[in-house]
Amino acid sequence: MSNVRNMMLEDSKDLLDNVEVTTIAQECVKLKNKEDEIAKIEEQLKNKKAEADDIGSRIIPELLAEQGLSEIKLADGSKVSVKKEFRCTLPKDPDRRESAYKWLRDQGLGDIIKNNVFVTFGKGEDNKAQQLLDLAAENGFEPEQKSDVAWATLTALFRERIESGLDMPSDVFSTWIKDKTKITRK
Repeated sequence: MSNVRNMMLEDSKDLLDNVEVTTIAQECVKLKNKEDEIAKIEEQLKNKKAEADDIGSRIIPELLAEQGLSEIKLADGSKVSVKKEFRCTLPKDPDRRESAYKWLRDQGLGDIIKNNVFVTFGKGEDNKAQQLLDLAAENGFEPEQKSDVAWATLTALFRERIESGLDMPSDVFSTWIKDKTKITRK
């Protein structure tokens, strides 16, 4: 702390008296210490979450599977069950994303793709914004088109296909399935 204080005193000899600089330096050190504490606690929380995830997605499901169980009741009345959790998203890479759209269309699933069209208007052109999109081209505007599929919709499709014995190519979509332990407390 004295190092910070001395540096601030040197930098501000003509601006502030020593008492004010000392107070400022002390508060700066306090802030730095609090920020360091917060970072340490956040790292500990991240580690605890990873440990809990490992217990809930790997250890408990493996132990229950070894016993041929999918759920158990604890002495306190809580119920512990393991279910599969599914996730499927579109890849960020534009080429893979286009492959995903093509795959969905080829499978007859193109109706889940949202097709968004945007037109950008300049300042003071609110009246033009009310016109239909087909008028945009006539007025010199270039609409921007973007396709998307909501991750929840894609995840529901993925789960449905997997549970029906159908595939969903992981080289085209970002997919994962993991066990999830749920504890229902009494």
